[in-house]
Amino acid sequence: MAKAGTCPICGKPTMLAHKPFCSRGCVDRDLLQWLGEGYRLPAGMTKRPPSRC
Repeated sequence: MAKAGTCPICGKPTMLAHKPFCSRGCVDRDLLQWLGEGYRLPAGMTKRPPSRC
């Protein structure tokens, strides 16, 4: 986990315009991780509890 004020992708100090990232490049890299399924939820987190209705 990145420290407060550091980019979670590269560790450089964050820029207000791109917070919590340091640059547009790191913003884009993070988006590509999401779109390319580089980030995933654990299997147990995807199940919903039974409905009460």
